[in-house]
Amino acid sequence: MAQTFFFYDLETSGLDPRSSRIMQFAGIRTDMELNPIGEPYNVLVKLSDDTIPSPEALMVTGITPQQTQMDGLTEAEFAKLISEEICKPETIMVGFNNISFDDEFVRHLLWRNFYDPYEWCWKDGRSRWDLLDVVRMTRALRPDGIVWPVVDGKATNRLELLTKENGIDHFKAHDALSDVEALIAVTNLIKTKQPQLYEYLLGMRDKNKIKQLVNLEDKKPFVYTSGRYGADHEKTTVAFPLTMGKNGSVVVYDLRYDPATVVDLSSEELKKKLYATWEERQKDDFISLPVQELQYNRAPAVAPLGVLEQSDGWKRIHLDKETIEKHKTVLLQAPHFAENIRSIFETRREFKKAIDPEAQLYDGFVSDRDRLRIETVRNASERELADFHPDFTDERLNPLLLHYKARSFPRVLSEDESLAWELWRSEHVNAQLPQFVKSMQRIATTEPDESKQFILQELQLWAESIMPSDISGQESEG
Repeated sequence: MAQTFFFYDLETSGLDPRSSRIMQFAGIRTDMELNPIGEPYNVLVKLSDDTIPSPEALMVTGITPQQTQMDGLTEAEFAKLISEEICKPETIMVGFNNISFDDEFVRHLLWRNFYDPYEWCWKDGRSRWDLLDVVRMTRALRPDGIVWPVVDGKATNRLELLTKENGIDHFKAHDALSDVEALIAVTNLIKTKQPQLYEYLLGMRDKNKIKQLVNLEDKKPFVYTSGRYGADHEKTTVAFPLTMGKNGSVVVYDLRYDPATVVDLSSEELKKKLYATWEERQKDDFISLPVQELQYNRAPAVAPLGVLEQSDGWKRIHLDKETIEKHKTVLLQAPHFAENIRSIFETRREFKKAIDPEAQLYDGFVSDRDRLRIETVRNASERELADFHPDFTDERLNPLLLHYKARSFPRVLSEDESLAWELWRSEHVNAQLPQFVKSMQRIATTEPDESKQFILQELQLWAESIMPSDISGQESEG
């Protein structure tokens, strides 16, 4: 099967993939020359009655819960579409900041609906690519032929501004399908104007190629473009591989900064710098710890130092060879520093584990025994689900199954299951209310636009319609 791109974008009910939901999905498949294949996808996904969307998110997207209920697929139907029709073998999934944002929503969707949350982007020749860092590196190192947007004297890589500056149609920013069409056009712009860099970065989505460049066995400086670096230096620096991080990542040092200020600090002192608060970082005497994790499987934009020899690369990112060599030498002469950093990342503080099963995706891998039962769940018909009680060993899966049935197959719930779902849903909706009310009040007094006020009214109606019965009763009495 020939390789294809699938460009996609999501509009969501909020920013957190564990608790927010996909409300719109759009995508276009193309061949490797960016010619469209087949018809575009543009679907809504029904919002379930345990979710109150973020008013701020809906001010951007303009999608109401009522629209999704009227015209959308259930989550189970949408998960099947993604797994069986979109993510075909040899598909390269492409987005704009998708690896940090959209892909996480897809993973959590698949987890909630009893599909493998990882295979969709690696098995059978599948892979993923993120055009945001491609755009950033193109701007930093090979800007010729493209008009780069600037707002208030500051560089920006927002998709809607890139398209505007380069005469590309982008009829409705933050509409998923319009954003996908714009993304394909920007991809073609880079492919046309800077074909060598384009082909190089396309190939570098392979984690094994990245490991060859960012190699702990043969440590060498490399060019690294990332949103974590400052816009003043085109989001680009020269980094140096220090040590292993967690989950197969590598910790890298930003050679823009002199290591002499931090290499002889103790592990405890280094840890305090790494976890310093925002207030501590604002102090005049604060010296940051310029390290971060690079994950091989997230298609980072990395390149050998040779790319800086053209187009005034060194000058564009405000670095020079002498500084890099000097700082690298300090690191090589202080192996204890890499060891201290390794120990910090090995024992880094863990975040509090989530209570809700849909938010527990990363709490562990599913056993082979449970994987067979998971497959049975997603292949079961509505009638079969009614009396289906698999003997899961993973404690996350039984409550997840209840929620799966309640959202997409509510008619199959027994009386006890309905009660258990309603108890959970009541607590879950209650927890969302304070922030929702605060946001609604703020936006209602600051947003004069009639269309935005309509969305707020629809949101208010949605919240009232899903309110647990005891809360609704209290409100009507007040």
